[in-house]
Amino acid sequence: MAKHSIYARHQNISPGDRLSIPIIKKSAIAALLIENADIPCEVNILITDDETMRGLNKQYRGIDEPTDVLSFPMYESEKAGWAGLDIDEADYETGRVHLGNIIISAQRVAAQALEYDQSRDQETAYLIVHSVLQLLGYDHIDEAEQKKHMRDREKAIMKALGFEDME
Repeated sequence: MAKHSIYARHQNISPGDRLSIPIIKKSAIAALLIENADIPCEVNILITDDETMRGLNKQYRGIDEPTDVLSFPMYESEKAGWAGLDIDEADYETGRVHLGNIIISAQRVAAQALEYDQSRDQETAYLIVHSVLQLLGYDHIDEAEQKKHMRDREKAIMKALGFEDME
């Protein structure tokens, strides 16, 4: 079984507003394992504030407002799911394939948890699962079929994490 590394850190977040690093790591690893990522992978996750997210969202998507999460995949895939990367893609020093980076807003997590009447941990887990699936080539923007497939995968992973009440 693959040994994945998830690196997560807070930036510009007060101690009381920090997200659970164990929930973030558990969620990311669950998504990788359930998606059969059988080569060691690594993902970098930055937890930050709305101001930083607003700037990044404007820079990368042309939208001048904060967003909940941004995903920056390292690889493009023809199909959703584990892209079938091989060990040749791995970093020679770590032996891991760097899948990409995720940036998440702690403020958006808190607001959306209230909006959807769920815990911050559940909202955190959902956004991390969603983003890891994006790093693996899932898409929810273009086609209804792709969006449904991604949503089905999210539900399966969230259920495996113990969050079964997703709509």
